[in-house]
Amino acid sequence: MAVFRIERFTPLPAAEAWRRVTDWERHGGAVPFTSVTVRTGPPTRAGTVFVARTAVGPLGFDDPMEVVRWTPPAAGRAGVCRLEKRGPVVRGRASIDIRPTDSGSHVVWVEELRVRLLPRLFDPLLASAGRRLFSRELGVLLED
Repeated sequence: MAVFRIERFTPLPAAEAWRRVTDWERHGGAVPFTSVTVRTGPPTRAGTVFVARTAVGPLGFDDPMEVVRWTPPAAGRAGVCRLEKRGPVVRGRASIDIRPTDSGSHVVWVEELRVRLLPRLFDPLLASAGRRLFSRELGVLLED
């Protein structure tokens, strides 16, 4: 399983960083060739399902995910979101933790991925590519 971790400090308050990072449809605008559709009604909660569709022309795949833990930040407490990736191509977990700091917030995003038919030998390459892609994505989501 490819595992990577991304951390960002932002001047945004934890509640605003949380709102931006967990606005699933915004992720589509932050990742090239990707759109995100939420399949369950608002508000986001444990049980919310959304699908990231990555495609170039007719070639693509769906990455369905389910929110399995949803604890927004409140009153100085960290926010925690856990996702399960349950697609036919991409499997694994994601964890998003957002902690308030004296100057804003600290965002930690951890991904554990397995790509179907990709030998484990490629896990370091997949982790490196994922770290770059998700690092860019997180930067876009947290921009003012």
